[in-house]
Amino acid sequence: MEVVEEIVIVGAGIAGLTTSLGLHRLGIRSLVLETSDKLRITGFAFLAWTNAWKALDALGIGVSLRQQHEQLHGGEHEVRCMKRKLLLETLEKELPSGTIRYSSKLDSVEDLGNFKLLHLADGTSIKAKVLVGCDGVNSVVAKWLGFKKPAFASRSAVRGFADFKQSHGFQPKFLEYSGNNVKYGVLPCDDHTVYWFFTYTPTPQDKEIEEDPIQMKQFVLSKLGELPGRGKAVVEITELDSMVCSPLRFRHPWDLLWGNSSNGNVCVAGDALHPMTPDLGQGGCSALEDGIILARCLGKALKRKPSSQTEENEQMRIKMGLEDFAKQRKWRGFELISTAYMVGFIQQSDGKVMNFIRDKVLAGFLAGVLLKKAEFDCGELTIS
Repeated sequence: MEVVEEIVIVGAGIAGLTTSLGLHRLGIRSLVLETSDKLRITGFAFLAWTNAWKALDALGIGVSLRQQHEQLHGGEHEVRCMKRKLLLETLEKELPSGTIRYSSKLDSVEDLGNFKLLHLADGTSIKAKVLVGCDGVNSVVAKWLGFKKPAFASRSAVRGFADFKQSHGFQPKFLEYSGNNVKYGVLPCDDHTVYWFFTYTPTPQDKEIEEDPIQMKQFVLSKLGELPGRGKAVVEITELDSMVCSPLRFRHPWDLLWGNSSNGNVCVAGDALHPMTPDLGQGGCSALEDGIILARCLGKALKRKPSSQTEENEQMRIKMGLEDFAKQRKWRGFELISTAYMVGFIQQSDGKVMNFIRDKVLAGFLAGVLLKKAEFDCGELTIS
């Protein structure tokens, strides 16, 4: 006998938990299925720009998270390096007990018309009135909707998290070094922890390095060379289990324009919808935007009860709500994916001419692009 659920969200990452908490704030229950046996914290941290804090404030958790993250110098913008683990734990804590079902891997989706039958790896099944895929770059739900697998960006990223145990001495600002086909960044989270990333163009010989943390660390240090200041020390003190390497993938932006990010009572959000390279620092921020907007669209569909309530008109309102979400996010996703890819290409390119153009001509322009994308406002979590 299948379990029947109103809303099933696949994936307990940033987009999934934000959507679930947004729905909870509107008085709507959801079930979140998570493949892992605990919260996933791959990536360690991310830049939370002004648009992210607007979403967190809409959820009512911005104040507590600000107190645990140092404000970085960002001009008129509010920007902090957010610890992913802390964010996910905060989102989980605000949800009703039992909302997240761990060790629940989605294998396939069966169309039953007004319901979707979800077949899980453990042999159980769930009937969902609404299915939301927040299951990352290898999304089962996105595949069901007809999206192609995200493309390899010909770059990989090593991400790390360094705990100095005491004051690290870094100024509260984003330090970045680019050129020679690599990019390295250092971002303080608080007064003793630092997040760092290193992106590069891998060769076939680098595959072994990517699977061995010791070689990976030595590889990054060798590429940093004679880096000035304390930038290199961050990698040196990073524990091997606090590093991860992964290929950078992105969805071709035209797939968002031509594809269907919603179909009836099914949609996708977060990396399942718009995976992008990290060069804008907007991956986590846009996932938060998605969650607020999707919760609001679903809330309008489910909370507005007409005088004659039938299953057919409720399904029509759900369909229209998800189509509204897809419409709102289509061009935003297109813009972020395209801009992130171009910024990464320019910043990591090599050669005297390109270095001159990047450092002397485009530096101010690229900084302006980063700030412009952070001005987006997802709006309040209310149903008018």
